[in-house]
Amino acid sequence: MSNIQNMSLEDIMGERFGRYSKYIIQERALPDIRDGLKPVQRRILYSMNKDGNTFEKGFRKSAKSVGNVMGNFHPHGDSSIYDAMVRMSQDWKNRETLIEMHGNNGSMDGDPAAAMRYTEARLSEIAGYMLQDIDKNTVPWAWNFDDTEKEPTVLPAAFPNLLVNGATGISAGYATDIPPHNLAEVIDAVVYMIDHPKAKLDKLMEFLPGPDFPTGAIIQGKDEIRKAYETGKGRVVVRSRTAIEELRGGKKQIVVTEIPYEVNKAVLVKKIDDVRVNNKVPGIAEVRDESDRDGLRIAIELKKDADEQTILNYLFKYTDLQVNYNFNMVAIDNYTPRQVGIIPMLTSYIAHRREIIVARSKFDKEKAEKRLHIVEGLIRVLSILDEVIALIRASENKADAKENLKVSYEFTEEQAEAIVTLQLYRLTNTDIVTLENEEAELRDRITTLKAIIGDERTMYNVMKRELRDVKKKFADPRRSELQDQAQTIEIDTASLIVEEDTFVSVTRGGYIKRTSPRSFNSSTVEEVGKRDDDDLIFIQQAKTTQHLLLFTNLGNVIYRPVHELADIRWKDIGEHLSQNLVNFASNEEILRAELVDDFGTQTYFAVTRLGQVKRFERKEFTPWRTYKSKSTKYAKLKNDEDYIVTVAPIQLEDVMLVTYQGYALRFNIDEVPVVGSKAAGVKAMNLKDGDTIVSAFIVNTASMYLLTQRGSLKRMAVDQIPATSRAKRGLQVLRELKTKPHRVFQAGAVQIEGEAVDFDLFASMEEPSGNRQRLEIMSKTGKTYAVYLDQLGLSERTSNGSFVSDTISDEEVFSAKIL
Repeated sequence: MSNIQNMSLEDIMGERFGRYSKYIIQERALPDIRDGLKPVQRRILYSMNKDGNTFEKGFRKSAKSVGNVMGNFHPHGDSSIYDAMVRMSQDWKNRETLIEMHGNNGSMDGDPAAAMRYTEARLSEIAGYMLQDIDKNTVPWAWNFDDTEKEPTVLPAAFPNLLVNGATGISAGYATDIPPHNLAEVIDAVVYMIDHPKAKLDKLMEFLPGPDFPTGAIIQGKDEIRKAYETGKGRVVVRSRTAIEELRGGKKQIVVTEIPYEVNKAVLVKKIDDVRVNNKVPGIAEVRDESDRDGLRIAIELKKDADEQTILNYLFKYTDLQVNYNFNMVAIDNYTPRQVGIIPMLTSYIAHRREIIVARSKFDKEKAEKRLHIVEGLIRVLSILDEVIALIRASENKADAKENLKVSYEFTEEQAEAIVTLQLYRLTNTDIVTLENEEAELRDRITTLKAIIGDERTMYNVMKRELRDVKKKFADPRRSELQDQAQTIEIDTASLIVEEDTFVSVTRGGYIKRTSPRSFNSSTVEEVGKRDDDDLIFIQQAKTTQHLLLFTNLGNVIYRPVHELADIRWKDIGEHLSQNLVNFASNEEILRAELVDDFGTQTYFAVTRLGQVKRFERKEFTPWRTYKSKSTKYAKLKNDEDYIVTVAPIQLEDVMLVTYQGYALRFNIDEVPVVGSKAAGVKAMNLKDGDTIVSAFIVNTASMYLLTQRGSLKRMAVDQIPATSRAKRGLQVLRELKTKPHRVFQAGAVQIEGEAVDFDLFASMEEPSGNRQRLEIMSKTGKTYAVYLDQLGLSERTSNGSFVSDTISDEEVFSAKIL
């Protein structure tokens, strides 16, 4: 009969994955809270010890040890066993290495160890203390994977290995990161905890103030260490040890002699060199790894007059010269993963050692009592030696001799066995003294062991003495320096920018770039790379230390530091803003671009098509956090049909607004309040139904021009529009016709040579002084007409002006721009 079960996939996956998770949590990735070892590490140490591969003997091929572990205890791949073995031998990963290895066992540069057939290994001396007394029935044992022999489920651990060497591991739902500590400090804390079981954390931290990484470095943040020691979680800053050295010629170099724990040195050196190559911080001349057999040394040679503190701060912030170490102290406690602080760790270790010492003492006591029993029998034999010899000689065989001894002299089975197997030379006169001395020693030993088993204080004294012996033999000075506070890294971003000359260009459609003077000077302005339907609205020489602000027709402002602009050839099109900005609309255009050195107190005004006006300040746009991917608002629009007509810097001047239906209003900007960047502003003009504002400009010239959609152009004196107040309808500047009426296409100020005018208002483009103002008009049929505005005579306010050509009235205007 087939044994087919119907089960849902959900149940099967849940049950199987649960079983797998339980296995890898308990039997693979997390250390035991008592001996601080993962199963593979414990099996390696036990197997090497069992094979006699200990520190006082010669080295053996690593492959032999790996094969023994794999064949007897660990049914997994040889590479995982060898990797674990190599890690236990690396003195930059472990505070006290448990394995000594001859040959290439890897490096701080992340180099792999040589294959196991080339390297040789043995247990280190301190590893012997992890395994001490394992043969005295001290630890629980379990059958190995094929039930052929038993293996220990925990080692006796004569020192607190979990804290001394730390641990890292990832399993299902759990991970662990326990840093290494100084052996002497950990033992001092354990000894204090033995004497004061209810010790407070702050007192324990007097003995164990913090981690002690094998790679040294500086650990910052006492409060975070305390938090980690209390809860099992915390984050400290680990900073490289650096020094500034003077070189010849007034140069300096930063020398790194200790790096953070588990940082790959080769990768770190490459990252620092990348900073130099990409010129992310000015002043680094060369980066060299000068490490040798005497220790680690990275030299960062600086250029003359470089600011070493700025460079060092940058490297601390943006490379692994400084890292955050996250405590996540998870260990297996009573078959369960627990996040533990220092007190549970020390308590569990002390409880473990108590069990070991008591079990060992019971084993030794039993053994001593058995030997004492035999010694007592031998001493009695020597006092009746002649009778015993005669009895043995008269016996038929060994069994008969033993039986006779038991019957005649009341010896026990064990004593009788010892007597009949006694060698003749042991019957000398000196042997009785030896036996009596041994008896006295055994009685003392038994008394001592009984005290250890029966009296807690005696047992704890033994524990403390053994810990102090380990400390005396293996303690070494602390390597990591502890600092109470994590130092905040402050970098003046301006000092990171290499000042260079460049040319910045912006098109109306949103293409921006910076161009090297060499590329710019090898071409003419007209050869700029742009789309045919796009216009260049801004080109200016700049420095990489300046800032670029772009104002769009949808009320958005875009910020770019000049040094972050892509360096592109003058004849190439440039980078479109939508490549980085997630909120750049398809119908969005750049109205104004300007370079600024700082964000100062400049005030701007903005006028919308539907009649709103506002003033706002540039300081509102100091770089926001998400400037690379998002623009921010400088004006709020009424609806989707609204857009900004003009945005420009302004003092306390008059503003002229001109509408599509031919109304003009003039008022002083002082009437408009300065508001926040996201506000909508106030009413600028009382518009008739269907009317919109076409142009807005500052009144700083004597005359203005008006161009109608039919191609009629006129120049009129601005005084014909007297200044009133905002929110009025204004005066008509065109004569209304019943058929084919004129409507304003564009208006603006006219500069006659000798008058001051800000060209930036019209094209955001610097014009050399002395150039005449030219209006270029394109009709809908593609014809182009150019008019010098200073050639136009002054017209009446109600005049409709003159057509720029005989045919343009029928063609109608498509576009117009000031050149």
